[in-house]
Amino acid sequence: QVQLVESGGGLVQAGGSLRLSCAASGRTFSSYAMGWFRQAPGKEREFVAAVNWSGGVTAYADSVKGRFSISRDNAANTVYLRMNSLKPEDTAVYYCAAHKGLNIAPTWGYDYWGQGTQVTVSS
Repeated sequence: QVQLVESGGGLVQAGGSLRLSCAASGRTFSSYAMGWFRQAPGKEREFVAAVNWSGGVTAYADSVKGRFSISRDNAANTVYLRMNSLKPEDTAVYYCAAHKGLNIAPTWGYDYWGQGTQVTVSS
């Protein structure tokens, strides 16, 4: 069992930056691939970014490529999402998720989810 707690959300102006953090409980964090997802009001949850167990392989949604960066620190049991050049359409609740496997999972393949952190980008 893994418990995930997100932090770092907030209100930022368009063009600004935020860094989200997701702290995981447990001793086996390095055996999980991790992902970030988001859900805007009235929309379905969508994939944002993912990273494999070591941090050496990453994947991004087309909408965030070149602006967002996912990374992890296995010693600290934490995964990060650095968000630059934020746009109003990035406004959403951002969720961290863990997949019981070493490699990046399909969108439907995540086993544990955090409660989410709100990101609001004003124009």
